[in-house]
Amino acid sequence: MYENSLLYQTNNLARNSPLMFTFLPSSLRQMNEPNSMISNSKKRQRKEDRQGNDSDGNDSFEQDGREKKKKNLKGIITSLILLEQQEKSDQEEQSKASNEEKVLLDANHNKRIKTMVEYYDKFQDYHVEVQETERRKRKNSRAIAGALAVSAVSSGVAAREGIKDTKHGGGGQQRRLWVKDRDKEWWDDCNRPDYPEEEFKKAFRMSKSTFDMICEELNSVIAKEDTTLRNAIPVRQRVAVCIWRLATGEPLRLVSKRFGLGISTCHKLVLEVCSAIRSVLMPKYLQWPDEDGLRKIKNEFESISGIPNAVGSMYTTHIPIIAPKISVAAYFNKRHTERNQKTSYSITVQGVVDPKGIFTDVCIGWPGSMPDDQVLEKSALFQRANGGLLKDVWIVGTSGYPLMDWVLVPYAQQNLTWTQHAFNEKIGEIQLVAKDAFARLKGRWSCLQKRTEVKLQDLPVVLGACCVLHNICEMQNEEIDPELRVELVDDEMVPEVALRSATSMKARDAIAHNLLHHCHAGTRFL
Repeated sequence: MYENSLLYQTNNLARNSPLMFTFLPSSLRQMNEPNSMISNSKKRQRKEDRQGNDSDGNDSFEQDGREKKKKNLKGIITSLILLEQQEKSDQEEQSKASNEEKVLLDANHNKRIKTMVEYYDKFQDYHVEVQETERRKRKNSRAIAGALAVSAVSSGVAAREGIKDTKHGGGGQQRRLWVKDRDKEWWDDCNRPDYPEEEFKKAFRMSKSTFDMICEELNSVIAKEDTTLRNAIPVRQRVAVCIWRLATGEPLRLVSKRFGLGISTCHKLVLEVCSAIRSVLMPKYLQWPDEDGLRKIKNEFESISGIPNAVGSMYTTHIPIIAPKISVAAYFNKRHTERNQKTSYSITVQGVVDPKGIFTDVCIGWPGSMPDDQVLEKSALFQRANGGLLKDVWIVGTSGYPLMDWVLVPYAQQNLTWTQHAFNEKIGEIQLVAKDAFARLKGRWSCLQKRTEVKLQDLPVVLGACCVLHNICEMQNEEIDPELRVELVDDEMVPEVALRSATSMKARDAIAHNLLHHCHAGTRFL
C-alpha cells in the first residue's frame, strides 16, 4: 500500500518534471528488492522451522513406537524362555516319576517272585509233612484193624463151634462181617463178555481190549487177597471205578451206587489206581523220546509246517479246583473270573506233545495265578534245557511263552510283514497240534472240566494219570466221540520279558525268510 502510493506520487512528479524523475522508478524498485528478499527468506525459514518441528515430532513418535515394539518383543522372548524352562522341568519331573515308578514295579515284581518261591517251598514241605502224617495214621489204623480182626476171628470161630450144632445144624453158611450188601447190577452187566463194545467205550472212553491191557499192567500192584472177613475187590472192578470216575467226573456218591461200593472205598480206589498208573505206566507211556524218536518227530513236524528241528508243541491249560484252605490268592484265576463272572480257582497243566498228540512231557500242579512263562521256568523241561539237553532243537509255544534258544514262538508285535505273517501261519499249524491234544484230554476225561472233590495235594497224581491214560488211548488209536470234544479257553498273557535271546531272534527271522522264499508258506494271511 505504501509502495503503491509512493509510486503514484513519483509518477505525478515525473509527468510534471520528466527529466528530474526519470531515474526514480528504477531506484525505487532497487530499494524494494532487499525488503522482498528479506520477507521471502523469513517465510522460508518459518516453513523450514515448521518442517523441522514436524520432522522432530515424527522422529520422536517413531522412536517411541520402536521402543514399545522392543519392549513387547522382549516380553515375548522372556515368556517363551520361561515356557521352555517350565517344559524342561516338567519333562524332568515326569521322567523322574516314571523312573521311580519303574523301580518300584521292578521291586514289587522281584518281591512277588521271592514270596511265591518261598510259598512253594513251604507248601512242598507242608505237603511232605501231611503225607507223612497220613502214612502214620494209615499204619496205626491198619495195626488196630489187624488186632480187631484177630480178636474177631478168634471169637467168631469159638461162636461158630458152639452155635453150629444147635442153631444151624452144621449146614448153614456163616455171614461175613464188615460187609454191607449193595447193588452191583450195573457193573456186573458191564463186566459180562457179551456186553456191547460201543456201550463199554461210551462208559469208559476206551475199548475192552485197551481196558484189559491196563488191568494186566496194573494187576501186580493193585491186586489184593481175600481175607476171612471179606472178599477182595477184583482188579477189573478197581480199575473200572477209577476210569469211570475220571471219564465222567461224577461225584463219589454216584460212583458208589454204580459199583455197589462205599463212598470212602471208591475214593480210596481212585487214588490207589491213579498212583499205580503214575508209578507203573507213566515211565512206559509218557517219556521224552530218544534220538530215533526225536528224528522222526522232526521230520513229521517239518512235513506239517516246513519248520525244521521242531521236537514238540507246548501248551498250558487250567484245571478248575475248589477254593483251597491255604494260599487262596495264589490259586485265584483272575482271567477266568472276569470272563465267567464267577470266582474261579485253578491249577496249571503244561504239556509237550508230538505230532500225534501224545504227551512227551508234563508239568502239573502250579497255581493258576502264575503266567505261562513262570510255569515254564518251574518245570523239569526248563532244567533239562539249561543242562544242554535241548540244544539245536525247537519246542514250539504260544505267544504266552518267551522267545528262547530252544522255545520258538510267533511274532506278537503289530504291523507284521508278509514274511512274519507267513511264519505265524505255519507255526500256528504246530501250535494247533498241542491245543487239539489238550482238547481231547479234557473231552475224554470230563473230571478235568469240573471242580473235583480230590484234595489239592492229591490232584497232581490224578492229573498225571489222566495224561497217561490219554497217551494209551492215542497209541491204541481210540477215537473220541465228537460230542465229547470241548473248546479250550485259556488266556495267553504276554510275558514280561518276551525276548530272552538275540540269537534266537535272528534264527527265527532266518526260518521265516526261508519259509516264504522257498514256497513253504501259505497265503491265508493275504
